[in-house]
Amino acid sequence: MQSKTRFRCCTLALLVGALMATAAHAARPERTFQTDEAFDAAAVPAYAGDHAAAYARIDADLDEHVAHLQRWVRQRSISAQDDGIDAMARLVADDLRGLGFRDVELVETPGHPGVLGYYDAGAPHTLVVYMMYDVQPIEADWQIGDPFAGELVDHELGTVLMARGATNQKGPQRAFLNAVDAMLKADGTLPVNLYVVAEGEEELGSPNFGAVLEPWIDRLRQADGAFFPANAQTSAGEIALPLGVKGIVYFELEARGGERGGPMRAEIHGSYKALVDSPALRLVQAIASLTDADGNTIAVPGYYDQVRAPSLDEQRLINALAATADDAGVQRQLGVSRWIDGIEGRDALVRLLYDPTLNINGIWSGYGGEGMMTILPHVATAKIDSRLPPGLEPDVAERMIRAHLDAGGFEDVTLRRLSGYPAAATGVDTPLVQASIGVFNKYGVVPRVSPWLAGSAPFYQFTRTLDLPFVLGGLGHGSGAHAPNEYMVIRPADGVNAAGLAEVEKAYVDLLHALAEQAGAP
Repeated sequence: MQSKTRFRCCTLALLVGALMATAAHAARPERTFQTDEAFDAAAVPAYAGDHAAAYARIDADLDEHVAHLQRWVRQRSISAQDDGIDAMARLVADDLRGLGFRDVELVETPGHPGVLGYYDAGAPHTLVVYMMYDVQPIEADWQIGDPFAGELVDHELGTVLMARGATNQKGPQRAFLNAVDAMLKADGTLPVNLYVVAEGEEELGSPNFGAVLEPWIDRLRQADGAFFPANAQTSAGEIALPLGVKGIVYFELEARGGERGGPMRAEIHGSYKALVDSPALRLVQAIASLTDADGNTIAVPGYYDQVRAPSLDEQRLINALAATADDAGVQRQLGVSRWIDGIEGRDALVRLLYDPTLNINGIWSGYGGEGMMTILPHVATAKIDSRLPPGLEPDVAERMIRAHLDAGGFEDVTLRRLSGYPAAATGVDTPLVQASIGVFNKYGVVPRVSPWLAGSAPFYQFTRTLDLPFVLGGLGHGSGAHAPNEYMVIRPADGVNAAGLAEVEKAYVDLLHALAEQAGAP
C-alpha cells in the first residue's frame, strides 16, 4: 500500500512539474519596431468626384430607402434557430433582380442557402460585395416590444432604426443597394461591374461559405477587389478602417465520467466525491493548464511563435494609431478598469492585434438553479475560442492545443472543433484601400487605418480563396450588435457628427466611382 501511495504521489508530482515547466516557457515574444514613421491617412488625396444626379436621387427617394431598410430587418433570419432564413435568402435574391442583376442564383449548401448575383455594367473593373443576411437571436430586455418591427425610434443621437440586424448587417448592406439603385436611376449604369455574394451563416462561423462561392469561383477570381459595407463611424463621427481580421478556432472541451472513475450515466450524490472523480474539476484543471497562473499568457508551447512579426507598413499604421490612442476612453466604454499588465499606447495595440487569445465563452456542469443541490455531475463542457493573428493557422492551433492537453495527462478530455478559419489582411497601398481613404477624406473624416480587426470573420475566402484585396467599412453609425436595442442612425440630431442614411449612401456612390478610377490608375 505504501508503494502505491508513493507511486501516485510521484505521478502527481511529475504532472504538476510538467505543467509548471510548460508554463515557464509561456512568454509573449518581444516585437521590436524598426521605424517610428507613422502612416498619414490625411495625405491620401480626397476623392474629388461629384455625382450630383445620383446624390439628388438619394435625397428624393430617402423615405423609400428607409422603407427598404425596414423591409429587410422585418424579415426574421436568425441562423442559429433557422428562423426565417429561406425567406430572407429569397428576399435578397428578389431585390437583386429588381435592381437589374440579370444573373442571380440561390445556392443550396449543407446548411443555409447562399445568394449570388452579378450586374454587368460593361465596365473594365469589377467589385465583389460581401453580404451576410443572418442575425443573432433576440434577448429579452429590449426597450421596444418587437425587435423585428423595424421601428424608427427617437434617440439621443437622432432618429434611429432600432431592430435586430439594423447595424449588423442588414442596414448598411441595404443602404449600399439603395446607392446602387440611385446610380442606376440617375445614370443608367454603374462605373464598375458588381458581384454580390451573400451567406446566411456568418453568425454560425460561416461553415458553408466556401460552398456558396464554389459555383462562380472562377468568375469571382477575375474581380479587382472585394468590399463589405458596414457602419464604421463612432457616435462622435470618427471612423475606423481595418484592413483585415484575425482568424479563429472555436471548440468545445468536455470531460465525462468513465475509466477515470467519474459517474458515467448521470449525476450522483455529492458525498461520493470522497471516492469518485469529478469531471467538472477535471475540465477546470485541463483548461487551467492552457494558460499561466493568472490566465493571461497562453502556455501551449510555440503558440506565439507562429504569429508573423509586424511588417514595416503595419508598423507605420500602428504608430499612427498609437499617436491618438485613448486607452482610458475605450476602457470606460467597455466597463473595465485596466488592460492586462497595465500596458497602454502602442504596446496595447500590438498585443491586441498580434497576440493570439484563449477565451472561455461559456462553461457549464451540474446544477445552476436557485438554492442548493448537492450533486456530483457526470459531464462538464466549455466553449472556447482562440483568435488567430496572421501566421497562426487554425489547424495548427488545434493540433498544438490537443498535443498540450495530452502531454499534461488530459487525453480523456474531448476536444470538438466547431469552427475555424485563418486571418485575412490587405495592404494599405492597394487601389481599393486608397479609394476608401480618399472617399472618407472627402467627407472630412480621416480614418484610423489598422492592419486588421481584433475580431474574426471569414474574409480569408476573399484574400486567399479568391486572391483579392478586401476592405470593409463605410460612413454611418450603429451599435448594439449581438445585444439588445441594436440601432442604426437614420437622421442624426443636431451636433451629431456621424453620417445619416443619405450621406452614407452618397459615400457608397463615391466609393464605386473612386474604385473605378483607382483600379485604372497606372
